[in-house]
Amino acid sequence: MFTESRTQDFLAVILGAFTALSPIWVATNDRAVWTMIVLGVLIALTGLAQMYRPSMAATDYAMGLFGALLFLAPWVMDYTAYNGAAWTSWVVGLVTVVLAVAALPAVAGRMHRAAPHH
Repeated sequence: MFTESRTQDFLAVILGAFTALSPIWVATNDRAVWTMIVLGVLIALTGLAQMYRPSMAATDYAMGLFGALLFLAPWVMDYTAYNGAAWTSWVVGLVTVVLAVAALPAVAGRMHRAAPHH
């Protein structure tokens, strides 16, 4: 879906950094702070890993998993009352899942082109 430039990986790095830093400017509780920092850093790291090694399809799956966990976190970690933190988690989580899914056809296409034909 995206070009070979891996735009989605760069966006994942930005979204992950934004999420990890967002407790600075949104009201949170302790669970929200640590959840957002950890999942934000993991999302950013998967984006960086994909930029460094685009053929590692596992990081696209990991990115999608971290995005889904971030989306579910306000309910699971009980911070839905903190609107800024909850909405950041929901929006960034959903966008991260979409980016990860969008990256999968590109990975499959690259792997198919690299396979020798008989």
